[in-house]
Amino acid sequence: MNISMFDILGPVMIGPSSSHTAGAQRIGKAMYMIAGSQINKVKFYLHGSFHLTLSGHGTDRALVSGIMGMDASNPEIKNSLILANERGIDVTFEGADLGDVHPNTVRIEAQTENGDTFSLVGSSVGGGNVEIVEINGTPCKCSGKYPSIIVTHLDYIGMISRISTILAENDINIVTLTHSRENKGMNATTMIETDNEILENVVDKISELEHVIKVVTMKQFVSE
Repeated sequence: MNISMFDILGPVMIGPSSSHTAGAQRIGKAMYMIAGSQINKVKFYLHGSFHLTLSGHGTDRALVSGIMGMDASNPEIKNSLILANERGIDVTFEGADLGDVHPNTVRIEAQTENGDTFSLVGSSVGGGNVEIVEINGTPCKCSGKYPSIIVTHLDYIGMISRISTILAENDINIVTLTHSRENKGMNATTMIETDNEILENVVDKISELEHVIKVVTMKQFVSE
């Protein structure tokens, strides 16, 4: 078994906890990237120990700093609730039972300044590592260690092949691919982590495919 220095020391972060602070911040950062524009209203549904240790471990400030785009090492994390209030961001925290999930899990529901709404469910799994397990109601799996593209589309034969072909034609290598659907022939989501950043022209080509509903990209937000 190989153990890195990161596994022993943890991430570069504002404390006190890699799970309740750094991990929480990174889950919030994922929402910031998915939303793609200024968030003006956000509600956090906190599960398990995330709810029990909320302010004591700075989980509330970490989550809010993330949805404002801060990095885990930013010293202003401690002031994030004040900064959010100054920016007019409506922030709410609520305890919730999110089911059979990791104890450090949060559901985030956000609204942007232009009225778009987004949701995600993410877990902080230790050492600052995270797993995004649901985006906009659809199951997925994202570590934040790679750039990602999330394609919502109708469940038609060959959609995954068409999406991956465009990536290959643009020299983008696939690291992981997960796919889920509501029902046969209904909405489906394909989520792909890649070695390369996904540029706007690639997003445009995938968006132009027949049966594609929406394309969202996320940059890497967790350092390996």
